[in-house]
Amino acid sequence: MLLCRNLSPSRLKPLLSLSLFAHPLAGPSLHLLSQPSRPQHLRNQSKLLLFFDYFCSQSQQKLPSSLASTRLSLTRDGNYDEATPTNAVCPGCGVHIQDSNPKHPGFFTAPSAKDPDYNSRAHLVRTSLFEPEFSGSLKKGIIVEDEAENVEPDLMMKKPEKPIVCARCHSLRHYGKVKDPTTENLLPDFDFDHTVGKRLASIKGTRSVVLMVVDAVDFDGSFPKKVAKLVSETIEENYTAWKEGKSGNVPRMVLVVTKIDLLPSSLSPTRFEHWVRQRAREGGAVKITKVHFVSAVRNWGLKGLVEDVVGLAGSRGNVWAIGAQNAGKSTLLNAIAKCVGEGRAISHLTEAPVPGTTLGIVRVDGVLPVQAKLFDTPGLLHPHQITTRLNREEQKLVCISKELKPRTYRIKAGHTVHIGGLMRLDIEESSVETVYVTVWASPLLPLHMGKTEKVATMVTGHFGSQLQPPIGEKRAEELGQWVKHEFRVSGSTWDSSSVDIAAAGLGWFAVGLKGEAVLGVWTYEGIDVVLRNSLIPYRSQIFEESGFTVSKIVANADQALNKPQRQSEKKKKRKDPKAAFPAELPRSTVEASSNSC
Repeated sequence: MLLCRNLSPSRLKPLLSLSLFAHPLAGPSLHLLSQPSRPQHLRNQSKLLLFFDYFCSQSQQKLPSSLASTRLSLTRDGNYDEATPTNAVCPGCGVHIQDSNPKHPGFFTAPSAKDPDYNSRAHLVRTSLFEPEFSGSLKKGIIVEDEAENVEPDLMMKKPEKPIVCARCHSLRHYGKVKDPTTENLLPDFDFDHTVGKRLASIKGTRSVVLMVVDAVDFDGSFPKKVAKLVSETIEENYTAWKEGKSGNVPRMVLVVTKIDLLPSSLSPTRFEHWVRQRAREGGAVKITKVHFVSAVRNWGLKGLVEDVVGLAGSRGNVWAIGAQNAGKSTLLNAIAKCVGEGRAISHLTEAPVPGTTLGIVRVDGVLPVQAKLFDTPGLLHPHQITTRLNREEQKLVCISKELKPRTYRIKAGHTVHIGGLMRLDIEESSVETVYVTVWASPLLPLHMGKTEKVATMVTGHFGSQLQPPIGEKRAEELGQWVKHEFRVSGSTWDSSSVDIAAAGLGWFAVGLKGEAVLGVWTYEGIDVVLRNSLIPYRSQIFEESGFTVSKIVANADQALNKPQRQSEKKKKRKDPKAAFPAELPRSTVEASSNSC
């Protein structure tokens, strides 16, 4: 206990909360500490024993039998095991429910009981009793009618009960953010091989169908290469065993490309499917059963996807939705549930534009027929995506939420195009005079085109202010060190883009030229940058000009920079009354000031 005595209460408190996660405790769950059925003195005794169990030298002593169930369990297994009760897991994110610590994942408190007459209007009196004459329009606004008057009891429909979700899901649904993101680091990483991969590799058991969900606007950044390789190898091995007459459970892999409503409507579906299949094969998915293009927001392609999944899963199969964080798995499954339930929401998965919304495996009931099961899994962490390094405000700028629009530059060697403060492309050498560079990224990201020799000035003077993200000058240093990727590209026409240079989680440069060029692409160390065939070949008909693009970010930054100057000018005018009414300005000065906006 010497350690406890040397620490102040403020330092001891975080150690106490973290000790519950750092020290392995066997048993079902800590949330039993605060069950109403357990007396208060036993709950207090449990907390004290957990405290001394960590800080005392006698940490190996056994707890009393009455407190044997007061152990902490933090996993991402969710309720994929049928032995786990459905109500023990949050239906929104899949984490185990607990009510002992509000700072830990899965915290839940039962809502306070409301008076059954809290919404009653019995205390209101009809105004027509006092004032017999009112206009019809006025009566509609103030006269209170009996809601259940002349309505038979059998015809009154009960509203479906709202799902009980944890405090984290409540915050995401209503406020779009997590109160304390650091607490989620206490959860172990989702082990795909241990939970799902082990079942897929088994030659026995029920049939498995893998829905590999990929984001259409970040295909290479969200494509789960490890999952694709594992499933493809399992399909090949089990299929060989099945042909030899042995037991062989051959999984089915369905590639689901989501958010296709964000791609330009003029994109050819046939060309897009050919491009997707080629990129999927290069990513390791060589055994694809079906490919579906869907939009959960607009209900595109959901009916065909459901029909194929039901047919592949059979009456007892397991369907696993796998994908990177923020790829749209939960949104897709909710849309499928509504499609199957004819508008009735069966699934209650939490949807939020925050990476890592789902924390544990969630069994979605009522979607597939007979005994087939559908599972939503935690998003796979792709550290090579640039969004994993950004805070919530910066992610809002990078996130693509509307149909992509091209922004095209017509430039030559020795010039550079910046996408915010996250990525830049340098035209180092070129065999032709003109190179067309089209930026496909969020419209909230400001762009800048200028000479390559001035990039040092851009980094020191504009990163964090006019070029965002990062937001703030210090954030640029926190994101890491910039590294260079060099590419030699060639093209046969200026009419369309030949190749793309894509950064995971951000967007891509589409390059069109009739000749050869050497390009230098800079971004933060560890971010994946790939060279691929052009996804969207055409470009904008109106070219961007040199300098900063007009965007809300640039406008706000200019306003912030000019605010001190305007305030100083106002102070001068107050001190000097003559300055408030200057003499007639020269014509050249007036024209210069009007053209500077």
